[in-house]
Amino acid sequence: MGERSVRLPDIGEGIAEAELVEWHVKVGDLVREDDLLATVMTDKASVEIPSPLAGEISWVGAQIGEAVAIGSTLVKLKVAGDDATELEDEAPAKNVAAPTAATKAETAAPSAPARVRPVTNEPPRPATAPEVRRAPGEKPTASPAIRLRAREAGIDLRQVHGTGPAGRITHDDIDAFLSRGPVPRHGRGMSPKTAVTDVKVVGLRRRIAEKMALSKSRIPHITIIEEVNVSPLEELRATLNKKPVPEQPKLTLLPFLMRAMVKALTEQPALNALYDDEAGIVHQHAGIHIGIATQTPSGLVVPVVKHAEARDLRDCSLELNRLAQRAREGTATREELTGSTITITSLGALGGLATTPVINHPEVAIVGVNKIAIRPLWDGAQFVPCKVMNLSSSFDHRVIDGWDAAIFVQRLKELLENPATIFVDP
Repeated sequence: MGERSVRLPDIGEGIAEAELVEWHVKVGDLVREDDLLATVMTDKASVEIPSPLAGEISWVGAQIGEAVAIGSTLVKLKVAGDDATELEDEAPAKNVAAPTAATKAETAAPSAPARVRPVTNEPPRPATAPEVRRAPGEKPTASPAIRLRAREAGIDLRQVHGTGPAGRITHDDIDAFLSRGPVPRHGRGMSPKTAVTDVKVVGLRRRIAEKMALSKSRIPHITIIEEVNVSPLEELRATLNKKPVPEQPKLTLLPFLMRAMVKALTEQPALNALYDDEAGIVHQHAGIHIGIATQTPSGLVVPVVKHAEARDLRDCSLELNRLAQRAREGTATREELTGSTITITSLGALGGLATTPVINHPEVAIVGVNKIAIRPLWDGAQFVPCKVMNLSSSFDHRVIDGWDAAIFVQRLKELLENPATIFVDP
């Protein structure tokens, strides 16, 4: 038997190290060529590391959440052969250009292929649950696709007997568990629960946590909440959507807000800026690059609509939808996820009456969209029902005065309440 080391390969972009976010193997596992060994993350790109050859895992080189240097040994394999000399292999990395597509709850988990099984006419046989034997605290071993399927089906993998190598849970094990039906409850009434689940913060979730902590620790936020009557805008949007444009998505509120922000920022360029607080320099940008905070299965990312000042309403809508889809699929590139100069955050229909958005560091402003609701507004003679939405906008109070922030918010309100003015050149 010989031993071969698999090193973390150069995964491009000048990256010196990557964070280990998931092991797909453990010591003692038998792997075949191209079986996944681990998943690492660089910035917002997840990379899967396959095995270059078959063998038995004899050593793993890092813990989940640790940084692994490019070129360092990731795992060691016992391989068949008489040559005991240790050789160094670099496994080719998969999906380097962008995050993997089907992450639902774990970073970069590959989607499971459809499994087709023949239908038989055999009568069902009573299934007995095999005893699950694991050491106290031992976690079940399963691939990301299995974990994804279990989460979607509401299955606790700790209750599933694994029949694969080293007790690894397979799709057949999931099928067998589902065929037995839910575990019967004993006794009546409610029972206390004492379990504690420890979830390590790694990968994209850790980067989100670090970014939020950096923003709140460095930036003194000032938040202004303003009520906006969007009834005229909603009427215009409905009218435009009655005449569908080929290969164009239906217009939402966001493209109108983007165009309104372009006009307002042209009048107040100091808000379309990045603040380098270490150098003491505010970089005011002529180009308006609007980040759109987007919830994805693996966490919050911010795809960027570049040069919104050069896009009309339909173009903003098309680019917004394209980027949002790529972000949710996990295929957005690094270029599409960086470079914003101001950000929009929206929870859509789930949004509350008001929010306090956290600025996307190092930007100096963020605009938050809250849900639309029917509220009575005074028209000078009586109360009338109107579609009303609150805008919650936060600013970096170190470089943006409250007065300037208020002018910006009032300008947005004016444009949105009179949507025809969005399309009138000054």
